[in-house]
Amino acid sequence: MSGYGWRPPPHCTGTFMWVQGLQGSVPPNAVKVGQDKDGAPIFAGRAFHEGDLIPAKINPTHNAAYVAYAGQEIAKYEYEILCSAHIGWQTAGDGNVPPEAICVGQTQCGEKLYLGRTMHDGTLTPGKIQPSHNCLYISYGGEELRFTEYEVAVLL
Repeated sequence: MSGYGWRPPPHCTGTFMWVQGLQGSVPPNAVKVGQDKDGAPIFAGRAFHEGDLIPAKINPTHNAAYVAYAGQEIAKYEYEILCSAHIGWQTAGDGNVPPEAICVGQTQCGEKLYLGRTMHDGTLTPGKIQPSHNCLYISYGGEELRFTEYEVAVLL
């Protein structure tokens, strides 16, 4: 997947990279962002769908990444995994993101999308923060769910 030109703010000295996902394999420095209901770890990723590059949750036992889009949970089999030892989490809400927030993707119209996570149904689940919609969307149980309180992934 090609980049889109986002650079971290100068005061962020941490690094990160994107690694192509392959049949459920997870690199050793993949960013674990949550836990599924069955206890399986969930990792941060991104995938293209309908022209958008969307933050995704990766469940290695499913060999797929899942994105939230148009009310649905969409499985993607071509995806990238976020790898870093320099990711933290900051509480936010209502579509707001701090300057250190990692821009994970963007819509085909150019709106930046960020990685967030929230607790839902006993799981810590990642998804996309879409500032113009004032929320975090997660994919869960076949649906796209909306939350106004969440944590944002930041580069340390």
